[in-house]
Amino acid sequence: MTYKRILLKLSGEALMGNRNYGIDPDRLSDYANEIKQLTDQGVQVAIVIGGGNIFRGVAGASNGMDRVQGDHMGMLATVINGLALQSALEDAGIPTRLQSAIKINEVAEPFIRRRAMRHLEKGRVVIFGGGTGNPYFTTDSAAVLRAVEIEADVILKGTRVDGIYSADPEKDKTAVKFDTISFEDVLKKGLKVMDTTAFTLSQENDLPIIVFDMNTKGNLLKIVSGDAIGTTVS
Repeated sequence: MTYKRILLKLSGEALMGNRNYGIDPDRLSDYANEIKQLTDQGVQVAIVIGGGNIFRGVAGASNGMDRVQGDHMGMLATVINGLALQSALEDAGIPTRLQSAIKINEVAEPFIRRRAMRHLEKGRVVIFGGGTGNPYFTTDSAAVLRAVEIEADVILKGTRVDGIYSADPEKDKTAVKFDTISFEDVLKKGLKVMDTTAFTLSQENDLPIIVFDMNTKGNLLKIVSGDAIGTTVS
C-alpha cells in the first residue's frame, strides 16, 4: 500500500444517497464495504464526517439563528452521522471507535490524540465527531487538524465529482480536470478544495490532499494502492 495511515473526509451530504436529507442505510453499507477493503490490507483509517445532511450552522445563522448556537448544533449532527457510520462499519466486521471533540461520554470517547493513535495501531477505524469542538471552524478544518495530529500520510476527500476542475463540472461542460496541482496553483486559480483555514493548515504541514469520487466502487482501494485516481494537491 502506498499509504499506511489515511484520514478520510466525508461530507454529511454524502450519506444522503438519493434522498433530500437524512441518512441512506444503503449508502452507509457501501461506504463500510469500501473501507473494509482498506482495513483488510492493514491500512489504518481515520474518518471525519460532516453534518450537512442534518444541520448546517452557517445556514442556521443566515436565517437569523445565533452562529455559535448553530455551529454547536452542526457539531452534534456530525456525532449522529458518526454513530450511524460506526454501526455500519461494525456490521461489516470492522472494530471502530467514535471520538468526539465535545464531551458526550455516553456515546463517544473524548478525543485524546494518543488514544486515537493507539486504536489505529490496533487496527480499529477511528471516527472523529464534533468537528474541532469550536464554532466558526468547518469539518474540513477538523479533518486537516486531526490528520496532522495523528500523523496521517494523506487526506482523502470523498466527493460527488472525480477530482478538481477549472470550474464546476456540473455547471460548465468545458471545465478541465487536473490530475495533480500544487497548493500555490489552487490558491492562484481560486479553486474551491477546502475552506481557506483548512487548506492553509494542510499546506503548512506538507500534507497532501486527494480529491476523488467516493461513490465509484473500488476508488478508495485504488488510491491507497497508488493508482492515479482523482486529483492530488501537494
